[in-house]
Amino acid sequence: MIIDCHGHFTTAPPALRAWREKQLAAADDPANSPRASDLRISDGEIRAAIEGGQLKMQRERGGDLTVFSPIAGQMAHHLGNERTSLLWSSVCNDLIHRVCELFPENFAPVCQLPQSPGAPPANCVPELRRCVEQLGFVGCNLSPDPSGGYWKDPPLTDKWWYPLYEELVRLDVPAMVHVSSSCNPCFHGTGAHYINGDTTAFMQFLTSDLFKDFPTLRFVIPHGGGAVPYHWGRYRGLALDMKREAETLLRNVYFDTCVYHQPGVEFLTRIIPAENILFGSEMIGAVRGRDPRTGEYFDDTRKYVDACSNLSADARGKIFEGNARRVYPRLDARLRRQGR
Repeated sequence: MIIDCHGHFTTAPPALRAWREKQLAAADDPANSPRASDLRISDGEIRAAIEGGQLKMQRERGGDLTVFSPIAGQMAHHLGNERTSLLWSSVCNDLIHRVCELFPENFAPVCQLPQSPGAPPANCVPELRRCVEQLGFVGCNLSPDPSGGYWKDPPLTDKWWYPLYEELVRLDVPAMVHVSSSCNPCFHGTGAHYINGDTTAFMQFLTSDLFKDFPTLRFVIPHGGGAVPYHWGRYRGLALDMKREAETLLRNVYFDTCVYHQPGVEFLTRIIPAENILFGSEMIGAVRGRDPRTGEYFDDTRKYVDACSNLSADARGKIFEGNARRVYPRLDARLRRQGR
C-alpha cells in the first residue's frame, strides 16, 4: 500500500474561499459574520473537486490513500481573531470530514487547529478532541508560528504548549508541524516560510528536553525536514557542543518525502533512517508544474523514492506504508477496520 502522509484540499470548491472572504470582512462585526450553515457545498461539488484533482492524481501515480487536511496556506491564523479562527477551523475540518466520508478508502482526515497569535494552545484542545473523538481524525497540523512569519509566540518547547501536547499524547495522535501563509514580506510563503518553519521546529526540539517530558509525543516535519537532513553534520555538531545527540530526536521526529527532485530524495534517504521517513507528496500544492528537464511533475514524489538505489524493499515498505501506520495509530486502526 502507498500511503501519502501529506495532502491538502487545495481544490476545494470556490464557495469556501467566498465564505472566508465574508468572514474576514466581518471579523470585528460578529453580528454580520457568516455562520457555518451559510456555507453551502454539495456532495456533488466535493466529488467533482476531488475526482478531478487529488483522486485523479492519486490513481495516475499509483497511490492508495492520502492523509488529508485543510489548505495549509489558508489556515492564516494571523487573520481575524481567536473567534474567527475557531469558526474557520471547524468549517474547514467539517469539509475534510465530508471528503473522507465520501471517499473513505482514498482519504483519511487530519485537522487544522484554531490557533491565533497570543492565544494559549490549550484553547485548541476542544476542537482537536472533537475532530479525533467524534469525527475520526487521525492527526492534526500544528503551526509553530501563528503570527504568519513574525514568530511572536513562545517556541514549541515552551510549557505554554504543554496542555496541547498532553492531549496529543492522550489521544495518541501525531502533529505535522506546518506553518501557514506568510504576512512578512521578507519570507516567501512556500519558498522560505515553510522551510523556515520546518528547520526552526527541529532546532527548538534539539535544544530542549521536551521529549523527556513527553516520551511518546510524535511530530512529522514536512517538506523533507526543511534544511535539517541536508545540514545533518551542522545539527549533530551543534548538539554535541550542547552535550546532546541529534539522533535521540529520531525517537519522536519524522520527515516526509516532499522534496521535489531526485538528488534531494536520495540524500534524504541516505542521511535519515528509513524508519523515520514517511512518504509524502503534497500534490496539487506548492509546486504543481512539470520539470522541463524530465517532463515529470515535480510533486510526483513516488518516482523519486522508487528510483533510490540505496533503498531495500523492506525500507521502501516502511517509507510507503509501515511508518505511517506506526506514527498514525488511528490511521492503522481505520485501515484495519476496512480490512486493509
